[in-house]
Amino acid sequence: MKSLCICLFTASLLCAQAPRVGDIEFYGLHKLSEQKLLRTLHLKSGDALPPSKGDLEDELEKIPGVLRAHVEAVCCDEGKTTLFIGIEEKGAPHLAFHSAPAGDAALPQDVADNYQKFVEAVHDAARRGSTAEDLTNGHSLMADPDARDLQMRFADFAGAHLPELREVLRDSADEEQRAMAATIIGYAPIKKDVVNDLEYAMQDPDAAVRSNALRALNAIAVLARLQPHLGIRVSPTWFIEMLNSIVLSDRTRAASALVTLTDQDAAAALAQIRDRAIDSVAEMAQWKTLRYALPAFILAGRLAGLNEQEIQKAWTSGNRQSVIGLALESERKKKPGMGPANKIE
Repeated sequence: MKSLCICLFTASLLCAQAPRVGDIEFYGLHKLSEQKLLRTLHLKSGDALPPSKGDLEDELEKIPGVLRAHVEAVCCDEGKTTLFIGIEEKGAPHLAFHSAPAGDAALPQDVADNYQKFVEAVHDAARRGSTAEDLTNGHSLMADPDARDLQMRFADFAGAHLPELREVLRDSADEEQRAMAATIIGYAPIKKDVVNDLEYAMQDPDAAVRSNALRALNAIAVLARLQPHLGIRVSPTWFIEMLNSIVLSDRTRAASALVTLTDQDAAAALAQIRDRAIDSVAEMAQWKTLRYALPAFILAGRLAGLNEQEIQKAWTSGNRQSVIGLALESERKKKPGMGPANKIE
């Protein structure tokens, strides 16, 4: 039986009782209704958090029309846990990933130890509220000095051992090894050299590997935007496909990266989003959990043809539905013979 993956540290500080369900966010729904799914689960906001993610997914997958279900709990908002429920309906877009490799490639033990120390340092920094990072070098450098020092060691290793990182990323049967490699390879000195490796890792069967690759490529996209003379090309294609994923981290990290990739000269990328994932953008932009909704809302505003000031004004005023409606309308109006979408006043 699978248990829910929840960070309970904050909740334990707030209250001694078991965490309770706050908002319930759905994604992937095209034909099915939220009400039907909630009735099947006998679940509502305020209930005690169910003990088993696997049981919830099994119940959802018994519903006619549901091909796969993915449940994830995110802690915490005022002591309550947000429950994200992803559904892949029959006939909906389906992401196919690489088969898991079967090789025995592995990183040196000291590198693996440094990576574990880095994960612990990031968690410690998050508890202190120190989560700022600088992406302008094409890789993450945390404001927290302990985490930053370990990241600098990643850069040293990546500069000297790029072939080993590639071998682990493509051939290791150990998903933890591949996840480490997906992070560390992003610290290679010449970012142009590792874009293809990270795009390959975005198609890994393991969600953690994909998540680390998405983060690394997002940082490279920041550098590409700031220094176009470097000739770094990060394609939006796989990020856009990830917007239709059943896994929450695929969607949220892809949306954040696409905010970067559509910041300038965005017509082609926005057209691709409109063609492949506009419904996913719309549903994510409506989430009640604001930190998860914001990147998708920015994309919705750009799809609607709004400038950044108009998007910000609509967000702060709570006028999300009008912007989302315009984005969806833009899908029809961008067809041949139709005019551009109107802007909101």
